[in-house]
Amino acid sequence: MSQPDRPTVPREGAVTLPARPENLPINPGETALIVVDMQNAYASEGGYLDIAGFDIGGAGAVIDRIALAIEAARGAGVQIVYFQNGWDPDYAEAGGPGSPNWWKSNALKTMRDQPELEGTLLAKGTWDYALVDKLKPQKGDIVIPKPRYSAFFNTALDSMLRARGIKNLAFCGIATNVCVESTLRDGYHLEYFGVLLEDATHQAGPAFLQEASVYNVEKFFGWVSNTADFCGTIGQAPPAK
Repeated sequence: MSQPDRPTVPREGAVTLPARPENLPINPGETALIVVDMQNAYASEGGYLDIAGFDIGGAGAVIDRIALAIEAARGAGVQIVYFQNGWDPDYAEAGGPGSPNWWKSNALKTMRDQPELEGTLLAKGTWDYALVDKLKPQKGDIVIPKPRYSAFFNTALDSMLRARGIKNLAFCGIATNVCVESTLRDGYHLEYFGVLLEDATHQAGPAFLQEASVYNVEKFFGWVSNTADFCGTIGQAPPAK
């Protein structure tokens, strides 16, 4: 059954992205591809998630799909925005015992349990904090550090998007139910149209966690699409003038 388009004022250069629960008209020039936390910490063997005992087995395939989405986005004039989650080498930005982040961050808990790891997990300037080699930013891309799950918290993201006239956010990255969903939810409350590329996100843990996030986005906070439809759709848009 075909889905209706989102009601919108037609804009020059708009294309229709196949999505659930309904198709979504987007203009590549008003769209950003949000690449969430594709760091060694979350996607590489020997990174924080791997050390902490989380399953990162699906991360390699997600990296490949994100690389395809980035290539298509650059060709269509979509703004690429990378995020890096972590803190200063002394972890002052992580907060102390008075911060819920200190209690809930699995990276911080892992270092407290294994003191020999202190200073190696998600600290700026370390291999763990760095983006994976296959997804290196290029000139014109935006890279923003973030100290908490949501990329809108204590960052200039909202201002940078609004200054560029961006209204649509396509999300890929790690982890679906934490940093990806947190950022998409906050974007919803700031009047952005969020699209989850479900096959370009990775969830370390039981499959139902990924399914729950996809359900929440589809039913309450945005739209759900996939890498192939995203790449194919934005490639149909006429070149920006």
